[in-house]
Amino acid sequence: METLVRDNMMERGATAADDRRTIQWSSVLAGALAAGAMSFILVGFGVAVGLGVSSASPTWRDASAALALLSGLYLIVQAIISFGLGGYIAGRTTRPAPALATIEDDGERRDGLHGLTAWALAVLAGAALLALLGAAAIDRSPMRSSASNTSAAEPLLSYELDKLFRAPRRAPNTDLREARAEAGRVLMTSSSHSGVSADDRTYLVQQVAAVTGLAAPDAERRVDVLIADSKTAINRARRNAIIVAFSVAAATLIGAAVAWAAAVAGGRHRDGEPLPNWMASSNRFHRSPRAMPVP
Repeated sequence: METLVRDNMMERGATAADDRRTIQWSSVLAGALAAGAMSFILVGFGVAVGLGVSSASPTWRDASAALALLSGLYLIVQAIISFGLGGYIAGRTTRPAPALATIEDDGERRDGLHGLTAWALAVLAGAALLALLGAAAIDRSPMRSSASNTSAAEPLLSYELDKLFRAPRRAPNTDLREARAEAGRVLMTSSSHSGVSADDRTYLVQQVAAVTGLAAPDAERRVDVLIADSKTAINRARRNAIIVAFSVAAATLIGAAVAWAAAVAGGRHRDGEPLPNWMASSNRFHRSPRAMPVP
């Protein structure tokens, strides 16, 4: 009998230990879905009020750096709210840890891991969705009609290319796709250290004069102006891209910490325990302080 009881207790202890280390994917999935839904709502609201971190409109390049920074800050704030909600739901819906615990904060660590897993699932799902949407947009783009007519400068410098080949009179059915693509590749070099070479500038002047019918001096002035405008547009686009990349990375990393903390708070509320000591300072913001017993 003693042997049977001992084996039974050892088996229960092993089962409890396994349950303590098992990820409950239903709670993780619920938290990830809640975080994704809240993020979609907040990002849509930000875009609606003009806080998008990027835009395909040429006028976005004239936006100030303050607006780009404000858009990046809003992206971080929405990540805090979204991942906080997802982490809280993941921690709140997780089954309580068994009483078999050798470390005092083992339950909090378990809840935090569920929140962190929900954060990782939401981030991977969002990245996969953005990749699919980007691939679909590229496949449907008219720029993919032929390889010779494709230029990476077309979406960025489309307005500058329009001004470059603008003419009061032009023969009907004139195909400028190849000329625009070649000129776009030349204008993209304006942001390099050496800038547009003399040979490229001369060739661009000849192309503009041939297509538009302008005199050589007028074609030179137009080319010089648009080379400077292209350099400014490329630099602004690079600045916005850096802000977007930094904001996305910062929002993702901060979201991980927020998801962990929110999951721990959700686990505390689930078990009817007081908030952790590092969250007890939030009591000072309440007009009527609440009693927070120390466990």
